[in-house]
Amino acid sequence: MSESEIVKQAYLEATQVRKNAYARYSQFLVGSCLKAKGSSTLYSGCNFENASFGAGACAERSALSNWISKEGAGTIEFIVVVTDTDPAASPCGICRQSLREFSDENTMVYMANLKGIQNQVKLVDLIPHSFGPEDLKV
Repeated sequence: MSESEIVKQAYLEATQVRKNAYARYSQFLVGSCLKAKGSSTLYSGCNFENASFGAGACAERSALSNWISKEGAGTIEFIVVVTDTDPAASPCGICRQSLREFSDENTMVYMANLKGIQNQVKLVDLIPHSFGPEDLKV
């Protein structure tokens, strides 16, 4: 499967899982799907909210949890994020930081809505001057 076909498949999976989002309070349904380097498996996630607002999770972090629980940590090749906004929304700050932990200078973020992928950018451009594991010097 070509890279563009894999990204398209991830978009379709993120669009589908978005329907499972539990967004009772914001009505902002988000789906995401990522692919790790060296893996052929796609991992998806959706957002879920909670009456105690901080207890929910974004779709991107749900996909991360799904991937890590099944394969262990590695490096993300790309992630697709699907909303119904125009323009398509980018990951929030905490998701950018969470993705940063498992990315490299080539990790791509595809921002999409229900019409398709609208924008793509390297994660390093979404979170410049970022803080990562190497900054802890442990």
